[in-house]
Amino acid sequence: MYFLGVLFMAVGISVSIALHEAGHMFWAKKFGVKVTQYMVGFGPTIWSHHRGETEYGLKAIPLGGFTRMIGMFPPKPGADPSILRSSSTGRFSQLMDQARQESMEEVKPGDEDRVFYKLSTPKKLVVMLGGPVMNLIIAAVLLLGIFTLYGIPGLTSRVSSVSQCVQTVPANGTAPAACSPSDPKAPADVAGIRPGDQIVSMAGKSVNNWDDVRALTRPNGGRTIPIVVQRAGKTLNLVVTPILNNVPRVDSVGNLVLSPNGKPIIDRVGFLGLSGSEQMVKQPVTAVPALVGNQVAATAGVIVNIPQKMSGIAKAAFGGGARDPNGPMSVVGVGRLAGEVASGPVSSGVTGSSSGSSRLVLLISLIASLNIALFVFNLIPLMPLDGGHAAGALWEGTKRQVAKLRGRPNPGYVDVAKALPVTYVVAIALIGMSVLLMYADVVNPVKLGG
Repeated sequence: MYFLGVLFMAVGISVSIALHEAGHMFWAKKFGVKVTQYMVGFGPTIWSHHRGETEYGLKAIPLGGFTRMIGMFPPKPGADPSILRSSSTGRFSQLMDQARQESMEEVKPGDEDRVFYKLSTPKKLVVMLGGPVMNLIIAAVLLLGIFTLYGIPGLTSRVSSVSQCVQTVPANGTAPAACSPSDPKAPADVAGIRPGDQIVSMAGKSVNNWDDVRALTRPNGGRTIPIVVQRAGKTLNLVVTPILNNVPRVDSVGNLVLSPNGKPIIDRVGFLGLSGSEQMVKQPVTAVPALVGNQVAATAGVIVNIPQKMSGIAKAAFGGGARDPNGPMSVVGVGRLAGEVASGPVSSGVTGSSSGSSRLVLLISLIASLNIALFVFNLIPLMPLDGGHAAGALWEGTKRQVAKLRGRPNPGYVDVAKALPVTYVVAIALIGMSVLLMYADVVNPVKLGG
């Protein structure tokens, strides 16, 4: 099962990469750019097939891929691409000249107008963002299935526990551990509500989930209201009087809301003294965009803080510190995690979920999370990432519009080859980060469950 989990993740990663590159290739061909190679992986080619003008293939190291389009770099401004030039003496200048020359060597007679650099700015953006957007689509489709068919943990209107008393919450937001003789009895206990009861309505209004229970309890402190529950197939009509109590304010995910001075905000609202049951709650399709947006925002937060988090990774790798379960992982770490999910005892921790379905959902959610990471990471406006090429296209379009508004001649194509020094620095940094993450995922991996 461990091997099957790793294999499942490996296939998922390879398919995600293949579709990412297909997103580039589709739009490049759509706009008439000649695509000479479509490869999944790096290193030696283990299989390839020519179809038309494109070579499709698989390479030995399935950790990436590429789509080769002719004319990615424009010729040097003012130069005739048909005339050979002597190379510059500076090392970076030589690299730029070499990149331009290699880019133009693929341009055969008749292909002069099928080069990438001659595309309009909008078309360049579509081609370069076609890959990351494909990853976002993959993630959205997978999460749509999880959210609508399986659900997410949520509180239902079924009562899981009933408090025996009402305790006054002190300023620090922490209630005492046990009831005291002076504490009044909890209204829910007095009303006869018991664990397992399904709350149907309160104050004459129907109840569908725990948010409804909370919304109808808080404003009715000190008022006696009717409450209808179902117990063992029978409908019971009860009355309850929520007591006014100091309750810490929490956000939508249950975290304490703090005031500017760092102290919990306390609200004086109606309180019953009961808790809802956590179950997997299927979500409507209309809720999926916001849920996917939250996942993207959370991933973006991790990526923005990568420099800071890499320090923690280094400490965990070489100093034995604890790994951040919400921090970055390499494909090695993701593979290990997938193996643990497939082979270990996995439970969602909520009523009505089976271990087998939980495993499958966790594996699918890992692939969805990976695709979101690929989407966000590739938007970083630095070459060789897709966002770097997109930034170059935006800069080129901006220069043209400014020149047009000022009545000046077209400034021509942006020479993105000039960004190669930055590209090499970024590439070296990415390789270093990848090596460190892989090492950390071997010696001190993120464990399932934190």
